[in-house]
Amino acid sequence: MKFARRGFLPLLLVLPALLSSQPLPERIESVVRSSITARHGHWGIHVLDLSTGQSLYAWQEDQFFVPASTTKLFSTAMALHRLGPDYRFRTAVFAPRKPENGLLRGDLRLAGGGDPTLSGRAYPYRRDAPAGNPLQAIEDLSDALARQGIARIEGDIIGDDTAYEWEPFPEGRAQEDFLWEFGAPVSALTVNDSRIALVVRPGRRAGDPAQIRLTPSFDYFLVENRVVTTAAGTPKLQVARAPGSRQLRLWGTMPLRGPAEGRSLAVDDPALFAAAALRDALIRRGVAVTGRPQARHRYPGETLLPAEPSPAAGDVRLAERLSPPLADILTVVNKESVNLHAELLLAETGRARRGVGSRAAGLAELESFLREANVPDGDARLYDASGLSMLNMTTPRALTSLLSWMERSPLRDAFRDSLPVAGEEGTLRNRFRGLPEARWLRAKTGSLSRVIAIAGYAGSPSGIRAFAILVNNYAVPAAEVRAIVDKICMLLLD
Repeated sequence: MKFARRGFLPLLLVLPALLSSQPLPERIESVVRSSITARHGHWGIHVLDLSTGQSLYAWQEDQFFVPASTTKLFSTAMALHRLGPDYRFRTAVFAPRKPENGLLRGDLRLAGGGDPTLSGRAYPYRRDAPAGNPLQAIEDLSDALARQGIARIEGDIIGDDTAYEWEPFPEGRAQEDFLWEFGAPVSALTVNDSRIALVVRPGRRAGDPAQIRLTPSFDYFLVENRVVTTAAGTPKLQVARAPGSRQLRLWGTMPLRGPAEGRSLAVDDPALFAAAALRDALIRRGVAVTGRPQARHRYPGETLLPAEPSPAAGDVRLAERLSPPLADILTVVNKESVNLHAELLLAETGRARRGVGSRAAGLAELESFLREANVPDGDARLYDASGLSMLNMTTPRALTSLLSWMERSPLRDAFRDSLPVAGEEGTLRNRFRGLPEARWLRAKTGSLSRVIAIAGYAGSPSGIRAFAILVNNYAVPAAEVRAIVDKICMLLLD
């Protein structure tokens, strides 16, 4: 990792005078023994000197832990190596024939190819980049169709996600995850991260129903609004949706002069959502559509063509979109820790390498990759790519082994650049604030109920260190555990 190229050399010249004479292992051990009690949970720590391969500190480094989103280090490293930094995803629109005199007879098929970038996100990641139009990709495809003179479509709009098998939720997720955007279903046709933003504001007077706004604003969810405006108090908002349902149920109270309440919700069927968005965009351009939005899925083990975003026999490609390169995509996946994107990378790697866009194929390829990456056999037992599954188990040693191997990889810079800079970016933006030296930490965080994790690289005067700190089953406030983790991280910079 070429840390010196980006500012590590000044660090090497300035910090030595500030160093403690106590060896690093003893300083870490001092923090561990003075801070961690039984109520702080189950801890595992491993620190490697990457210049020598020497283990600088190890505590339960070979024990299993739920890794949360540090799992993304495994899946993104695999995608980078198996697909390549310049890999692009393709989304295309097909019809059974070309339009004639403004008329298109037959269904219009929007075929997904696993592209995670069909949203308003900026690629590559840019701190404070304004959010773009969440449906910009759909708008662009609609413009391309309108330029061909299509005025009427006599058929349905099909959202086709058959490039991947339809298995929307990995094993081991909590039941309530499906409601929220962080647990959005996995589909080869994913628009706006398969999410809708909900904003609830008080009505004009006490007793009025609250005002509800959904973005994007085309018709998709049916909303049952039982939220009542009150004269005073605090917001008490409840949101529910049955699995697979398009009906949102809202109830509770909103104070008259209180602030708006926002939620980010997952859609139930991403392919159907994408088809509805395309139909809406076409109608806004004056195109008459006689049919309805429909979804086309491919179930596990089913043989169904097309199995990728390509024309079926006799179909005509009318429009297409290519994603940004994978290296740019990874900067969002890891810095923002986007669960859905990691799952799409897993399925795409399975499709590209094993001919099947499925979780099983992706996990099989991941197992093979981890052997190549010198991760000890059996040290990473994974059920998904994002870390949202509570069934995942890994050791701290597995993470540092991967990080060490990636340091020697020709793709090390692309991998390292995908990780958040402490105190500045993504999931580490609000940690280590006010500590300028913390910017020499690049690391992936992880967080679930009773799980805190962090793994990555730390620059120091003596070289670069790979580290992993995993904490499970603590019985104190998360902030208390995180403070100890962060203190250990700062020691790694000495």
